[in-house]
Amino acid sequence: MTTTIPPQSQPHQPGVERLMNPQAEHIRESYRGSGKLKGRRALVSGGDSGIGRAAVLHFAREGADVAILYLEEDEDAHESVRLAEAEGVKALAIRGNVANSAVCDDAVKQTVDTLGGLDIVVNNAGVQYVSEDLTDITDDMWQHHMDVNINGYFYLTRAALPHLGRDSAIINTSSVNAFAGNASLVAYTTTKAAEMGFTRALALQLAPRGIRVNAVAPGPVWTPLQPASWGPVDPEAVAHLGDKTPLGRVGQPSELGPAYVYLAAQDSSFVTGQTLHVNGGMIING
Repeated sequence: MTTTIPPQSQPHQPGVERLMNPQAEHIRESYRGSGKLKGRRALVSGGDSGIGRAAVLHFAREGADVAILYLEEDEDAHESVRLAEAEGVKALAIRGNVANSAVCDDAVKQTVDTLGGLDIVVNNAGVQYVSEDLTDITDDMWQHHMDVNINGYFYLTRAALPHLGRDSAIINTSSVNAFAGNASLVAYTTTKAAEMGFTRALALQLAPRGIRVNAVAPGPVWTPLQPASWGPVDPEAVAHLGDKTPLGRVGQPSELGPAYVYLAAQDSSFVTGQTLHVNGGMIING
């Protein structure tokens, strides 16, 4: 799968799907669901686009009802709902900022009220700002990373936990940068490493309850966040996002979706506190 990406930029994070050139692929037409998640209910933060949308569509094709919590990209959110409903499941879009604990509480309530319960939580919403020098990172920028990428994971999981039972699954989207580092993304990398600590500690805490907690650590993937974060600094960098992977290309969200299905389904019933590395072969440490 070769994807040629021209230099480009988007003005605001987390970016929108329709401005991407080329359009991203979220689920392959050839992907066949087998009812692995039939009767399950999932809540996905950042499910309006990118990897979050891929998780939503793969869950839906496997039979799960889905809710998405998104920041402000109404067009993308409604499209995710439309595509999920086309798979024959219930779908719900909830607008709000994961950095606000009350928003997360309400999102869980709406999900439970509408879908009749909650079995799967995917913490995926995130921000990343490029800074080539630590002194360029302002207090507000640093705190914004923490509020969304760490606090948002905590708030949504805490709100969901009273509704999760045995065989439920929590899946956190981390990053290859948590393991390999990234000189241009110090704040982002810090949050992604913190998410790994959160994943491992929570997995130990919840194991006696039969609730599994795992993570997916993507490499460079073609999502709106890429042109919205790298583009304003260097549009040319967007065209070379995947050049350093052994496979020599950027990944598509469709190549991440099945990893979320595996961690959400009973296929991974003996897997907790672990990380799936879907990164094009990048070497990691730890």
